[in-house]
Amino acid sequence: MSTISIIGSGTMAAAIAGRTAKAGHTVEVVSRDSAKARALADQLAAGVTTGTYGAAPAGDIVILAVPYSAAAAVVADFGKALDGKVIIDVANPFAPDLSGLITPHGSSGAEETAKGLPTGAHVVKAFNTIFGHVLVKGGRLDAFIAADDAEAKAHVSTFLESLELRPLDVGGLHMARTLESLGFMMIGLAKNGAGTWDFAMNVDKG
Repeated sequence: MSTISIIGSGTMAAAIAGRTAKAGHTVEVVSRDSAKARALADQLAAGVTTGTYGAAPAGDIVILAVPYSAAAAVVADFGKALDGKVIIDVANPFAPDLSGLITPHGSSGAEETAKGLPTGAHVVKAFNTIFGHVLVKGGRLDAFIAADDAEAKAHVSTFLESLELRPLDVGGLHMARTLESLGFMMIGLAKNGAGTWDFAMNVDKG
């Protein structure tokens, strides 16, 4: 098992951290608010540590579990400390009123975040199509991933499998645009056709 660093202390950070710790990985929680990071680490208990915000994360995989609106600032705060890391971007770039996506035309949240990272960092889009509370429940869920770097994608796929998730490669990082639209569609489905937030998207290979 390996060390996984999670930047963020909100609902999605907690969901991913909990599942990662249960899988036997060492989890490092990092937050601008050190008290929140410590509270989350204490809540999870399973040897979870806290890191220093802005310093080099301990893990080779760094999960950026912050709202899209905060992602650029967080990436700037860490700067070269993220060089050489595999960055998993989980954010869905929704408007505050959930009226649509707020990314520039022809781009995605993941692609925009990647622009601020050191050239040696590799972004992988993942987790954005799984609701946090569904992730917490456990079970084998499909996890769609998109990235340009094959080695980073393989590394994240192995990590996802260790969490008992099924990684499904959808292509290069440009496909994050489609995954983020899928995340938006899931909210519409929860509010309308499904009538519940307790569902997940999966591929039935028949």
